[in-house]
Amino acid sequence: MRFIVVSVFGIILLIIINICKANYDNDEYQNNYTQFLISNGVARTPPMGWNSWNHFQCNVDEWTVKTTANALITTGLAALGYKYVNIDDCWGESNRDEKGNLKAKFKTFPSGIKALADYIHGRGLRLGLYSDAGFMTCSKTMPGSLGHEDQDARTFAQWGVDYLKYDNCYNDGSKPQERYTKMSYALSKAGRPILYSLCEWGQENPATWAGRYGNSWRTTGDIKDTWESITSIADQNNIWGRYAGPGKWNDPDMLEVGNGGMNVEEYRSHFSIWAAMKAPLLIGCDVRSLSKETLEILGNKEVISVNQDPLGVQARKIRSKGGLEVWAGPLSRKRVVVVFWNRGNSMAAISVGWREIGLSTFTHVLVRDLWKHSFVSRNMSYRLSSYVGPHGCKMYILSPH
Repeated sequence: MRFIVVSVFGIILLIIINICKANYDNDEYQNNYTQFLISNGVARTPPMGWNSWNHFQCNVDEWTVKTTANALITTGLAALGYKYVNIDDCWGESNRDEKGNLKAKFKTFPSGIKALADYIHGRGLRLGLYSDAGFMTCSKTMPGSLGHEDQDARTFAQWGVDYLKYDNCYNDGSKPQERYTKMSYALSKAGRPILYSLCEWGQENPATWAGRYGNSWRTTGDIKDTWESITSIADQNNIWGRYAGPGKWNDPDMLEVGNGGMNVEEYRSHFSIWAAMKAPLLIGCDVRSLSKETLEILGNKEVISVNQDPLGVQARKIRSKGGLEVWAGPLSRKRVVVVFWNRGNSMAAISVGWREIGLSTFTHVLVRDLWKHSFVSRNMSYRLSSYVGPHGCKMYILSPH
């Protein structure tokens, strides 16, 4: 009897040990997997490039993508960091082939995605593609990748895709954490570094979990080319600043600069806040027909340098009163970026003291205006003040000395 009791106890103990070991192994796997994703060599600074959706939606084809890539180069935008040429929804046939593989739509992409990727790579740029963590993409024109994650990840890698935007339509109702993790793991096995952009629309607070699985995650619904949209989205994205950093970024959606729904001051504010928030800078207009004003905004090297700062800390809203806001955040070399944003309808004064932005009260700083491309002061102390026009902004870098 005693032998039986000891044997039963031994079996139970062995089961417990194996369960603990399995859990340990799984934790160890998760830790290693997380480290792999954070260190996969892409998105160490926020990705920059172009995406077809905001301007073209489903009216995108091979010629549009090629000529856009060429325009990124001839305008000088590619040299500033706009490297990703991303095709959004509607690029594929409505059905998979006989082996279950995704197919490029022959009518609009007759050469196929691999040939297009080769062309883009030959121009020194990178190709991005779109899929969905559901049975269909949001346009309902092509299959999603749910249940085909490994197969599709291999296909993307074989085609030479560098960026995957992964949407959230028409799924099976399961948690996005489950569906997005499957594609993440599939991409990690595909044999090619692919920037993984989770487009979950911020519904399940992806900032709190997506950094373990991808390089960026949408924190909001879709952007619109309106003042109301960019102000609302900026506020939503602001909440999640502490979760972002090198290799993993909050994504308040693509840029609307140049699409015509706002004026120059509003677009300048849009670009400034997105840059300060370390958002991916993905152009959403037709690059082939940029106005001088639009190119001036998108091509502002000093504002881009804030977005691409290696410290990778998202600037946050530190004060808001009556539509007058101060956004600020640390940069490398002990510098600070400050944005005065006037959401009101009339000219107003905005100011900030050094203590509010983490500087010593008696610190003397070099103040650089990033839109005027000039120094405001080479030895300012205590406080910075400026008048800001309606819906406009002023953007500065403060360098202590």
